[in-house]
Amino acid sequence: MEITALAPVPTLPPQERARRERQVRLLAWSGNAWHLIEFGIAVGAGIAAGSIALVGFGADSLVEGLSGFVIVWLFTGSRGSSEAAERRAQQLVASSYFVLAAYVGIESLRTLFGGQHPDVSWIGIGLAAVTAPTMPVLARSKRRVGRTLNSSATVSEASQNMICAYLSVALLVGLGANALFGWWWADPGAALVIAAVAVREGRSSWRGAACCAHC
Repeated sequence: MEITALAPVPTLPPQERARRERQVRLLAWSGNAWHLIEFGIAVGAGIAAGSIALVGFGADSLVEGLSGFVIVWLFTGSRGSSEAAERRAQQLVASSYFVLAAYVGIESLRTLFGGQHPDVSWIGIGLAAVTAPTMPVLARSKRRVGRTLNSSATVSEASQNMICAYLSVALLVGLGANALFGWWWADPGAALVIAAVAVREGRSSWRGAACCAHC
């Protein structure tokens, strides 16, 4: 994934900027509603199956939801035009990536070296199959509006939704390999992919870089 900086955009008229900020908040709230559902399904199915990949996927959903609330905070009141608030929001989003990576990484290694064999989870497979094609739509919408507002924090938060799509594919591979071939190690292996991607995106967001070119 290539990281690019946001290009300067023309200043929006006040009414148009207010409309775009409302659009950002609506997208954030809509995404958070889905992330809450996703979190409940993934964590419940993950605990039942002993799958760290599923639990990690659910944790990612929670992190995405928290990042969505950061964006709502940023574009409530007059903070949307504040460079200091923009930078603070970007750092909060970055911090959420690091928390996710630490948890998932530690639990994945514990599962691998502890020899715990997760059970098959068809619910998890179905969840990943639904999330993979839908998250890119939300990510592109957030990215488009974030660019019009020249908000790196919004574009970085949109990146999390795109990562969710990538992680859905990794989750499908891990859970599918376990279900079809009994490759239990594919489950924590997929979770380590989640952790690695989260670290990379967290570093980019902390430095102030924008979303990947494919979001």
